[in-house]
Amino acid sequence: MSKLHLISLGCNKNLVDSEIMLGRLRNFELTNEISDADVIIVNTCGFIASAKEESVRTILEMAEAKKQGATLVVTGCLMQRYREELMRELPEVDLFTGVGDYDKIDEIILKKQNLFSPDVYLQSNEERIITGSNYHAYIKIAEGCNQKCSFCAIPTFKGKLKSRSLENIIDEVKRLVQKGYYDFSFLSQDSSSWMRDNGVSDGLISLIDEVEKINGVKSARILYLYPSTTTMALIDRIVASPVFHNYFDMPIQHISDKMLRVMKRGSNEAKVREILSAMRSTPNSFLRTGVIVGHPGESDEDFDSLCKFLEEFKFDRISAFAYSREEDTAAFDMEQIPTKIISKRLSKIEKVIKKTLDDSFRLQIGREIIASIEGESSEGEMFFGGKMDVWDKDIDGEILINESDERELEVGARYLCEVTDSVDNKLIARVIKRA
Repeated sequence: MSKLHLISLGCNKNLVDSEIMLGRLRNFELTNEISDADVIIVNTCGFIASAKEESVRTILEMAEAKKQGATLVVTGCLMQRYREELMRELPEVDLFTGVGDYDKIDEIILKKQNLFSPDVYLQSNEERIITGSNYHAYIKIAEGCNQKCSFCAIPTFKGKLKSRSLENIIDEVKRLVQKGYYDFSFLSQDSSSWMRDNGVSDGLISLIDEVEKINGVKSARILYLYPSTTTMALIDRIVASPVFHNYFDMPIQHISDKMLRVMKRGSNEAKVREILSAMRSTPNSFLRTGVIVGHPGESDEDFDSLCKFLEEFKFDRISAFAYSREEDTAAFDMEQIPTKIISKRLSKIEKVIKKTLDDSFRLQIGREIIASIEGESSEGEMFFGGKMDVWDKDIDGEILINESDERELEVGARYLCEVTDSVDNKLIARVIKRA
């Protein structure tokens, strides 16, 4: 049996594409040893400068480490975005393909031919191999994006919004439930716009309705809501759901009215505050957001207003990114803010984020929560690692479990736990009983 080594870079939307490729290549034996692999696939990210650099660096490392006669395949967003340059500059790579042919990866390798289909691949009924968990899976509900954010080039290589059908999504969830998966994260570039390309507003409400009917789904959340397409009706439906957590992941990017206009976000400060306040007022809510620091046009006053807002609002998680100047975006030709100033602002906002994170973790001490056992913790075999049921996989934190009233803990099982402490952005907990 030939051996395969696959590296998936970037977001969890990329991970789903990688899992589809693994499904198509299920006849290969997976290996962590690069030098043993007969085929190496790098699924690249092309979103911002740091991601592009990581992708190119990884490709070169794989080319250097592969054994003689092995096939190196490069696919994904970076490949789609910079097709001509990469094919010219990377003679070390054996096969190239973009974002339209994940379901044809077996044919590409068999025929040893590059392939670039004109349309972005939209998942259908392909079986995929879930990685990293025996209980949680990401479900991609759409491709592309209709938003016109000034800093983002994704629509130029991913195209317009194309929603996956409700029936297709539900079929996949049902199949995964039959395999033992019970925790799901639904995602796309702009999840709250799902089905708008078919003339349907608030399509997520119908998705929630149908997912709730599936016996075996115990926990779910929606990622990547967008301020201008998230409605009060959707928030109310999430709150009413016995399955979907009050987990609200909405990157706001900024709070200054001026910057929201410059960034072409389609919402003003009042609207963003209204939506966030409605989310925060829900029982046991969990709010995650993302912001960009140093976008062209951001004054000291704009930045200070962002810091003040983040200090006051008390998100549970915040991701801050330094502005990345990207070709084919409206912000590319704007007057750029010096890198030194961006770095200084990023350092300041990271202190705000650290305090916010510390406060969020500290609020959990003394609470009883439901957690799923992940396996050995990041701290080693002295602790089991766990994920709180409201959290998304990997990005929201880790629970360290070193006490249990249960005789043995099962990886992938859910347990009622008592949180006893918070240390270095990790919760310490003891298991009370199986949930």
